[in-house]
Amino acid sequence: MTTRADQLQAFDRLLTIMDELREQCPWDQKQTMESLRPLTIEETYELGDAILDADLNAIKNELGDLLLHIVFYSKIGSETKDFDISDVSNSICEKLIHRHPHIYSDVKVKDENEVKQNWENLKLKEGKTSVLEGVPKSLPALVKASRVQEKVAGVGFDWEHSDQVWEKVEEELGELKVEIENKNQDAIEDEFGDVLFSLINYARFLKINPENALERTNKKFIKRFQHLETKAKALQKPLSEMTLAEMDVYWEEAKQL
Repeated sequence: MTTRADQLQAFDRLLTIMDELREQCPWDQKQTMESLRPLTIEETYELGDAILDADLNAIKNELGDLLLHIVFYSKIGSETKDFDISDVSNSICEKLIHRHPHIYSDVKVKDENEVKQNWENLKLKEGKTSVLEGVPKSLPALVKASRVQEKVAGVGFDWEHSDQVWEKVEEELGELKVEIENKNQDAIEDEFGDVLFSLINYARFLKINPENALERTNKKFIKRFQHLETKAKALQKPLSEMTLAEMDVYWEEAKQL
């Protein structure tokens, strides 16, 4: 691995390139924080895909893309004299030091749960009126539910045992079944959301990331369906003309791959 000096030199190289691109490249000159935002979101998802694929080379490359975006935003901030990369770096350093008093002060903690509780309590002392303020409104619903549950648990609003959480799942499933029988579409959607929320909470107790678990299933389904498509193509038979029984043969075959 490289030395700290090598790492600082590489980062300085990126800062220099960013300066040159901003001065000389027509595309880079036109970019604003608003125009970069959707690209940053896309790069974040690409990093997520690489992590799920356990592709370390792709992870390295995608991290570089995100690092570029951080430097780009900082460059734009420096042009308006609001902040630069030094301010960005020092800001996160100060936050980390302040929120880790068990490392940088004399606070004692016994486990990671106390670390999380201290973190959320410190955020409230910093002026936040709710522990949920830090959850972005634009997060996908599944991820948002997971983060909401983690944050309220961090201040003690939580179930004591996983059995209690599963009982809640079963309770919500029962309520969903009732509304399905009543054929009340609005109530069905409401109860379905409660079921999902409860399952996401149960995943936390199982120490499972629900987003990762669902994406693994997505990838598994896509792989198996594409195998089915390949077999149908080899038979020169459109999927629409195959029976479910025929499809099931190749689906079961795909499960063994």
